[in-house]
Amino acid sequence: MNLPNSLTVGRIFLVPLLLVVLLTKPEGWRLFDISKEALGAVIFGVASLTDWLDGYVARRRKQVTGLGQWMDPLADKLLVTAALLSLLKMNLAPAWMVAVILGREFFVTVLRSIVHARGQALPASPIGKIKLGAQVIAILVLILGRGPLQEILVLGQAALWVATLAAIVSAMDYWRRFNRLPAVRPAGVAGSDVPRGRVSA
Repeated sequence: MNLPNSLTVGRIFLVPLLLVVLLTKPEGWRLFDISKEALGAVIFGVASLTDWLDGYVARRRKQVTGLGQWMDPLADKLLVTAALLSLLKMNLAPAWMVAVILGREFFVTVLRSIVHARGQALPASPIGKIKLGAQVIAILVLILGRGPLQEILVLGQAALWVATLAAIVSAMDYWRRFNRLPAVRPAGVAGSDVPRGRVSA
């Protein structure tokens, strides 16, 4: 297994560790005099860094593989889901915001799977990058705001609003671009007319 894929696998293994650290009781649990919130923020920060690093290394070393392209979005979804559900359990994020962000993730995954099955491509949305940045900031700041830095909690809440709104707008943008993709004729059916951007039943 090459280095980029190893980084992705490492990110997957950090997911259960993040859940254990953030959701372990009692509230006063500490390791080496570090609060669980600070440790959780470090784990999430390292995992988020590997998300950028594995792609950078893969492109730099020309080690982009099919396995890596499959595992990377899976690791991202697992990490985001674990982090947001932890925030929900810790009463740091409203349930409807968590539902919107996670719903958008799975919606986009379904669209990309359909497009990939057609042999086409659906590039990442620029708005999605805004959502990703706001999402990472929101999770980190909210975790730290629950622990040693309570004065920054409002910043995390603001970032979560940005992430939620960006999730809605980017989902709409993906849907718009999905429907603008050229139609794909079913194999072996000459002259068939498939509605533009739709999957034939």
